[in-house]
Amino acid sequence: MPPVAVVTGGSSGIGAAVARSLAGRGWRCVLVARGEERLRPLAEELGAEWETCDVGDREAVNHLAATILARHREIALLVNNAGVPGRAGFLGLPPERIETITRTNYLGSVWCLRAFLPALEAAAPSDVVNVVSVAGTVAVGLSGPYAASKHAQLAFSRSVRNELSPRGIRVHTVLPGFVETEGFPQRNHFRNRFIRALIVEPELVAERILRAVGRNRKELFVPRWYRAAPVAQALAPGLVARLGSRRIRP
Repeated sequence: MPPVAVVTGGSSGIGAAVARSLAGRGWRCVLVARGEERLRPLAEELGAEWETCDVGDREAVNHLAATILARHREIALLVNNAGVPGRAGFLGLPPERIETITRTNYLGSVWCLRAFLPALEAAAPSDVVNVVSVAGTVAVGLSGPYAASKHAQLAFSRSVRNELSPRGIRVHTVLPGFVETEGFPQRNHFRNRFIRALIVEPELVAERILRAVGRNRKELFVPRWYRAAPVAQALAPGLVARLGSRRIRP
């Protein structure tokens, strides 16, 4: 039997690229997203399974896991990729949107891990990939709620790694920079040619996610030179703040 992977945010962008890469390597994928419109055609193309779910809804995630675990007792890989953008600050976004960003980007990873934990333990050694963001290491621009949610997701990923290691579950944190996807369109938001040159395609992130799993990399920036971002935040917070005032909005 092929190993089973659950990929959230699996209908487009990074999630779809990961699903294609896994399917090409013989994995059985279960794709999860909020809407059916793009999810079903992709699943049919890849011969994958699919389920709709809002990962920010804890009860919905528990129901999702029960449904999938009834078919698959073992889950060898969980990719927590679901996320929503912010594109405004704490004072500009409606409170409901801030709650949605926090639930989806941060708590969605927590609820999915907890719900799928029995199947991950049954498949051990198994892997969890949390797709965070460089925004989880620096706070720039006018996207405070998004950055805060990714900071929380990064702390969760680092903390739970130690909890899961004795259970045979490896945790990998992948931190992409600007990625051009349907849910996070980037190129139309930047006029600066230098920033536009930094934008990568989701296929690169998918390749690095599989590399992180294959080589048991704990944290991986995509592209790798983004590792300078948290160093700059720590050593020169004033400079980062001034650069961030130029309306960089994930």
